[in-house]
Amino acid sequence: MALPVTTNGTYVGPENGHLVIVGGNLQSDTIWQKIIELAGGPDASIVVIPTAGGEPTYNDTLPSAASLRKNGSLNVTVLHTYDPAVADTDDFVAPLREAKGVYFDGGRQWRIVDAYAGTKAERAFQAVLDRGGVISGSSAGASVQASFLARGDTENNQIMIGDHTVGFGYLKNAAIDQHVLVRNRQFDMFDILKVHPELLGVAIDENTALLVHKNEATVFEGTYVLIYDGGFWSREELSELKHLPPPESRFYFLRPGDQYDLGERKVIETSETEL
Repeated sequence: MALPVTTNGTYVGPENGHLVIVGGNLQSDTIWQKIIELAGGPDASIVVIPTAGGEPTYNDTLPSAASLRKNGSLNVTVLHTYDPAVADTDDFVAPLREAKGVYFDGGRQWRIVDAYAGTKAERAFQAVLDRGGVISGSSAGASVQASFLARGDTENNQIMIGDHTVGFGYLKNAAIDQHVLVRNRQFDMFDILKVHPELLGVAIDENTALLVHKNEATVFEGTYVLIYDGGFWSREELSELKHLPPPESRFYFLRPGDQYDLGERKVIETSETEL
């Protein structure tokens, strides 16, 4: 299967709606509340997709659904199948028709792809963004939002380029990794970029979110997001005074409040981030 390419020449992220991409182990009430806010508030319909987890069945007691309810969401539905034939039916996608939010749970990202890629469900996910809603997810639910599916191998989650390499492409021309600092994964992204140097690498630490709308990405809550764009950025240190590795071996850190231009592939300098 070929990698999806950017069809909209203007935006790397969604033209309508927002992404909330979380690096795993989502505990922050503030991030849950941001998902609810971007969906349209407590009354907005949010659909939770737990399929990455691999359990035989799921019900409304799912922890992520409970977290949404705890933080004020009044209309949460858990929707799950492993069968793409089921995911391609009108009955299955009915809860998505009026949804303003989707949340992809953690686990193995290839399970999400196997169940929903190319089905009416996948088209319904995209429709949530098209009508101004929010696509969110943590861990596997973060990686599947990119065009390139990092750690998509069915045998081992340590393989960066596996037997599944195509994500849903809400973040175009990019690969997303997660649990990055907690699991010392900061060098793993280079396995992908050596083969696909055209991609933007994004790696997100646990309980940390990256908010995306159009070409603007903002680190929200938590610790750090790592950017792999071949450049260098720091609040206080100048690149010409450092002995940096070659561009293809570089990454740098952004913290909550920092903003990044996905189209220009550079940090958005503000009064708080200027050197």
